[in-house]
Amino acid sequence: MKFVILALFVAGAYGCGLPTYPPILSRVVGGVDVRQHSWPWQASLQYQSGSNFYHTCGGTLISSQWVITAAHCIGSRTYRVYLGKHSLDTNNEASSIAISPAKIFVHEAWDSYRILNDIALIKLSTPVKFTDAITPACLPNNGEVLPHNAPCYVTGWGRLWTGGPLADILQQALLPVVDYSTCSRSDWWGNLVTTNMVCAGGDGQLASCNGDSGGPLNCRNPDGSWDVHGVVSFGSSMGCNYPKKPSVFTRVSAYISWINKVMTSN
Repeated sequence: MKFVILALFVAGAYGCGLPTYPPILSRVVGGVDVRQHSWPWQASLQYQSGSNFYHTCGGTLISSQWVITAAHCIGSRTYRVYLGKHSLDTNNEASSIAISPAKIFVHEAWDSYRILNDIALIKLSTPVKFTDAITPACLPNNGEVLPHNAPCYVTGWGRLWTGGPLADILQQALLPVVDYSTCSRSDWWGNLVTTNMVCAGGDGQLASCNGDSGGPLNCRNPDGSWDVHGVVSFGSSMGCNYPKKPSVFTRVSAYISWINKVMTSN
């Protein structure tokens, strides 16, 4: 609770999880173009190759100087974090800013073989100024577990379909939460999922896809604010929209103590 209060204080007049331009929510099958700047905490993590940078993962701004993403997104490359982006292909959007990381903190218990503790924090080299296009998401309460079928939205520039191109315009898709007792069934994800993960989707129509990794699972509170409840971690190798293989997210509420510790000590 102290951390939530701190996040609200840092957000200042904008407040966390409260976009100036609220998203237009629909139950359209598959991803749809978002309303511009309606997910102002969405980040594009980009890596350098030659003189250019390329999108590799999503991320979520959670304060003026911190972005949360997936551990599996981080390697030995040179990165930058782009905030305020709507179109990846449009250069010099007036609302956007690219910031280099000061330091990246991958969870010390990250296990790439079993995909455990797939979470990382990026400290930006300079604090970002909040605008209508750039504000932080809220964090959920420590230990909070969402009920089955809770309506959440995944956002990102991931592939539009299995093997397809990355999206140019930021996409959103409704992904209802699948509770642990269902997701851990043998014909679903079985023992590959743990209680530190959140499953969402899995109806064969809606899912995150390659390029969405590290991005947020956005879930709305009764007061209208949005929490980042998940970090896109993994999905089915058989395709992005495979039945009974929902997208799997790192459950942010299981890592509040770790997030708080890293941020306050750095």
